[in-house]
Amino acid sequence: MTNTATSALLTPYSAGSLSLPNRLVMAPMSRHRAHEDGTPLPVVADYYAQRAEAGLLVTEGIWPHRRGQSDWRIPGLETEAHVSGWRAVTQAVHARGGRIFAQLMHGGRQGHPRSRLLGDIPAGPSAVPVPSPVHVKDGKAEAPMPREMTTDDIRTAIDDHVAAARNALWAGFDGVEIHGANSYLTHQFLADNTNLRTDAYGQDKTRFATELVTAVAEGIGPHRLGLRLSPGNPQFGMSEHDPAPAYRALLDTLDPVGLAYLHLTDNDDYPALADLRPRWSGTLIANVGENHEPTTQHQGERVLTNGHADLVSYGRAFLTHPDLPARIAANDPLATPIDMEHLYTPGAEGYTDYPTLEEERTRRLAAAAR
Repeated sequence: MTNTATSALLTPYSAGSLSLPNRLVMAPMSRHRAHEDGTPLPVVADYYAQRAEAGLLVTEGIWPHRRGQSDWRIPGLETEAHVSGWRAVTQAVHARGGRIFAQLMHGGRQGHPRSRLLGDIPAGPSAVPVPSPVHVKDGKAEAPMPREMTTDDIRTAIDDHVAAARNALWAGFDGVEIHGANSYLTHQFLADNTNLRTDAYGQDKTRFATELVTAVAEGIGPHRLGLRLSPGNPQFGMSEHDPAPAYRALLDTLDPVGLAYLHLTDNDDYPALADLRPRWSGTLIANVGENHEPTTQHQGERVLTNGHADLVSYGRAFLTHPDLPARIAANDPLATPIDMEHLYTPGAEGYTDYPTLEEERTRRLAAAAR
């Protein structure tokens, strides 16, 4: 049965460079479907094309250079092979009428020599290790002590992002999202316990994020650039005692740049959406499912109606419901379970074999007719 009243999530949205048929954004989710060199597998094109009815797709995190590789079989955007692999993805999405941004994700301290092509120790703002075991290509291992980045390392990381952003446009992406959240490099510079530096990047914890965003915006145009932040997110041992001052200052600096959007996750201890929405004049994407149960239709609608965001990103709901807009139009309960066994395996199983609502109905009718 279809909604008699259109859900706010299904209404079109247009602002700046974004012209979207609905307000549903597919959140970035790592799926480990890349060759060992970081080139996306052919099945990745099928996966994103299946979900092209979203207002906007944001890819899984992609390392800008192998210096920033966080895990095995995470994709990259460094080489010609990477660009060619991603071009097949963007062409498949565009053929279905979709729009897709590439998320650039530098691991910083995240990583292990056994999961990095360079086989080296990862580097972050300070020599502070991840407090729990990390995934490697052959299981799990204790996290290594990361190397503290030099100022040259910082400049190189920024240059790597600019180069990868240009590669993303060459691969056909509609834009790029910088991953400044969820414990990765930019978040590490913002957090209290992972940035113990005494230089300018420690005295002003927003400095790296500001320089990075500014450089990439200059490299590809701010209208093609988004930024994801997760103030106060404790994942992987991150600690931000009082996130508000730093993030308010960061947004005050970046708002005039004219980015395509800000992608912001909420937090139980710090209501980032309510606090920061008034400081952001451009498009704001809200994510309210981080560290919680999967976001429901009602929760997404409430975010829009209370004015905290213009768009809402869904992760797990898009993972198991490739036709999420149609599901919401039909008031479907979004109850398809995740195939946890194949969540990160390299094949199509548990990846591109989730049925659409129409397929489910066809199967039920066929079963009833037997």
